[in-house]
Amino acid sequence: MASLVEKVTRAALRLVAAQSPQKAGELAFWLFTRTRSTRPQSEKERKALEKASERMAESETVHLVIPGSVVATHVFRPDADCKTGQKILIVHGYRSRSDHMITLAEALVAAGHTVVCLDLPGHGASSGRTLHLGKAVEAIDAAWRQHGAFDAFVGHSFGGPSVMAAAAGSILHVPQRRPDRIVTIAAPSDMSDVFRWAGKLMGLGAAAQNAFERQVLRFAGRPLSEFRVDRMMHDLKIRTLVIHAEDDKEVAFCNAEAITRTGPHVRLLKANGFGHRRIVSAEPVTRAVVGFLGEAATEAEILDLPLPSAREGDSVAARQIRRSRRLA
Repeated sequence: MASLVEKVTRAALRLVAAQSPQKAGELAFWLFTRTRSTRPQSEKERKALEKASERMAESETVHLVIPGSVVATHVFRPDADCKTGQKILIVHGYRSRSDHMITLAEALVAAGHTVVCLDLPGHGASSGRTLHLGKAVEAIDAAWRQHGAFDAFVGHSFGGPSVMAAAAGSILHVPQRRPDRIVTIAAPSDMSDVFRWAGKLMGLGAAAQNAFERQVLRFAGRPLSEFRVDRMMHDLKIRTLVIHAEDDKEVAFCNAEAITRTGPHVRLLKANGFGHRRIVSAEPVTRAVVGFLGEAATEAEILDLPLPSAREGDSVAARQIRRSRRLA
């Protein structure tokens, strides 16, 4: 059942669309890209952030200016005696923040990598009230310029298409920032699907929906149809690990399959049982990411990376991941 806010939003957009579908599309885009308060939305989230705060305090926070926002980057450095020299950028999803990626960040730091976690505009410690793919890529570019070239990108949910768009140079006014490897976790593969879902939620008619989708051309210099993974990543051949759970109820598993079809340089790891959010801190997933990004791994090892053997007390989901073997 639609909430009161959704009903009022739909009614307002219908009234505007009756006079001007173009104005309705512009208003829908403004609403769609408007970020929510960064305050915890539930007691559960409040406790999770409180628990993560001490671990986040181990990082150095560096603020960077982009148009319309000051974004925060959190830098985690390994001990000097185990430093690999690799630098990894982690980008969270929509309505998330770097705090929720702390377990993965710590695992990578323990493996000797320098890790930079980026709070997207309007999220976490970053200012701003607007987020779309263009803003996300501007933030990634700012992190690249401040912290130097990254060896790998890791993106969860909306962070997935964000890092792929940055690697592909898909936003025309932002330089291409290409890492050696990419990891996507529970990521959508086609932004057109996201816009259709949002348009349906807002009750847009055909003309207003077209105007809504045309807003992408304004901030990206490309039409929405270009923001499919097969087009963004065409011919890049960046070694990529795609991690997704078949039980993900927010981003369907077929998105992972679509990303995997990009080419033989992309491999899929099924993380069944971990859903959409718990997946980023699941121990088998963090171990797989660490292994994939490990400095010592040769290309042959990447193509057949062994997962940890089953241990007593493992969950069924963990054993399923280890049996998957479809890892780059």
